[in-house]
Amino acid sequence: MKTLTTVSAAIELGAGLALASFPSALVKLLLGVPLDAPVAVLLGRLAGAALLALGIACWLARADAASRAARGVVAAMLIYNLSAVAVFLFAGFGPKLVGLALWPAIILHAVMAGWCLVSLRRGQPS
Repeated sequence: MKTLTTVSAAIELGAGLALASFPSALVKLLLGVPLDAPVAVLLGRLAGAALLALGIACWLARADAASRAARGVVAAMLIYNLSAVAVFLFAGFGPKLVGLALWPAIILHAVMAGWCLVSLRRGQPS
C-alpha cells in the first residue's frame, strides 16, 4: 500500500497544483473547452484545493500503510477514482466534451481504481 499511496500522492498533488493554478488551461486539456465564467474558474480552483488535500492525505498515509487510517485513505481514493472515470466518461459520451487529455485521464483513473481495489482486497492487517 505504501507504493500506491506514494504514487497517488504524486498524481493528486500535481493535478491539484495545476488545477488550482491554471484551472482554465487544465480543463481545456481535459474537456476541450476553457472555463469562461469567473465562478467556473473559482470552482476549478476549489477542486484543485481538494485534490491537494487528497494528495497530502495520501502522502501522510504512506508512512503507516498497514494502519486502518491508511486503508481508509485508499478506500476514499477508490471512490474518487471511480467517480472520476464515471464523470469523464459521461463528458466524453454525453455532451462530447473531449480534450487531448480526456482518454489518458480516464485510463489513469481506471488503473488507479483497480490498484486501490486490489490493495484493499489483499486484506492487509489493520
